[in-house]
Amino acid sequence: MDDRSRIRLLSILIPVYNEKYLIRTLIDKVLAAPLPASLQREVIIVDDHSTDGTWEILTEIAAKNSMIKLFRNEKNQGKGAAIEFAVQKATGDIAIFQDADLEYDPNEYAEVLAPILQGVADVVYGTRFTTGRPRRVLFFHHSIGNKLLTFMSNFFTGLNLTDMEVCYKVFKMQLLKSIPIRAKRFGIEPEITAKVAKRGFRVYEVPVSYYGRTYSEGKKINWKDGVEAFFIILKYWFVDDLYVEKDASTLFCFSHTHRLNKWMANVISPYVGDRVLEIGSGIGNITQPLLPRERYICTDIDPLHIQTLNNMFYGRPNVRVVQMDISDEIDPSLPDEKINTVVCLNVLEHIKNDKHALKNIYKILINEGRLILLVPHLQSLFSTLDETVKHERRYSEKDVRKIVIESGFEVEHVFQFNRVSTPGWIVNGKILKRRHFSMLQLKVYDSLVWFFKLIDRFLPWPGQSIICIARKTEKPLD
Repeated sequence: MDDRSRIRLLSILIPVYNEKYLIRTLIDKVLAAPLPASLQREVIIVDDHSTDGTWEILTEIAAKNSMIKLFRNEKNQGKGAAIEFAVQKATGDIAIFQDADLEYDPNEYAEVLAPILQGVADVVYGTRFTTGRPRRVLFFHHSIGNKLLTFMSNFFTGLNLTDMEVCYKVFKMQLLKSIPIRAKRFGIEPEITAKVAKRGFRVYEVPVSYYGRTYSEGKKINWKDGVEAFFIILKYWFVDDLYVEKDASTLFCFSHTHRLNKWMANVISPYVGDRVLEIGSGIGNITQPLLPRERYICTDIDPLHIQTLNNMFYGRPNVRVVQMDISDEIDPSLPDEKINTVVCLNVLEHIKNDKHALKNIYKILINEGRLILLVPHLQSLFSTLDETVKHERRYSEKDVRKIVIESGFEVEHVFQFNRVSTPGWIVNGKILKRRHFSMLQLKVYDSLVWFFKLIDRFLPWPGQSIICIARKTEKPLD
């Protein structure tokens, strides 16, 4: 798939600190660099409180060119802080990082952008260590350190990059803006690499030229930054700080409860047919345990989740990904898919007009098709945890039966699920007023799912969720 028709603007992000002798030449090269047809550029420059006259030069240049957006940090913070600020100000469809020191050639933009424009990549890294491009020979120990850090990053992320520390990194802007950037200095390189890996983005490498400079010529990175990078690699191996949006972080945490997701999938599997539409697939937590099927259609309202699902199921002809809001208008092609099962887990509680959503589901299903619905149980359990993930409500068994029947379905089964987690929900959400479960709590819980499955139905308190199995009848009720 070619993305050229949807990608119109490239944001070139340039952090600058004390580069008065090179900055004019660099900006001239950036503005003159050839780009693919129809792709425009904006240049976002963040001066990291230069003290050598760079800011004055930048002010003069920016005043003469409308493509340049110039900003200045109130104090020197580092490359990471400048990039973070530039990302906030950028408005393009894709972004590329560009250092201000002339070590990289803007004339190579088109080649580095190509995998994203061709639709095969979400992120592209340049690489200075593959053949085919000129590379200035400098600093043996610096090169060894770079390769060691790349090796360590690969070891902990599972990627096989050849040059993690390279400047040229290209991102789809929507994805880049969703990643929190915490490192203030050069630690941005291993940090963002770890988050790219954990998010499952499609990463490509493209050879780039490298015209490195010596420390006497103004090179700023040093051995201390290498030590910091090592600890950042370790930090983000343990820490899942992956999304700007907190509810997305919560969803990611639950994606790692593989045993819980498999338990849930096993419970509903006897009712799942061979042509399935899943409402609110998220990042595929339940989708993967339910595959393979003759036809499986994943839907979600969030474009970031759609991106993740497209990556996950790329090249699988039996899986289709559709961006859709089930509470609005349904995709007109869906009724032609002959869907015999709609899976709607932990979605209905997010929707204001839940009855309208159920009637849309009714329209999608073939006659005698099944709805598999899972919703949170009991309004009395509503807590800060529900608020964090934007629940509108929780349901009683009576509520579920009523709304499903009013939407035209015939109820086959209603039963409670996951009683074992109800006390933890009460303690964390009702008593301690927490807004998320810790990753440790979720890992401990998930490791004990084998036992919880055995005792869950015998526990005397209410389940955390209700599962409703319903069948489409011939005519929906008004």
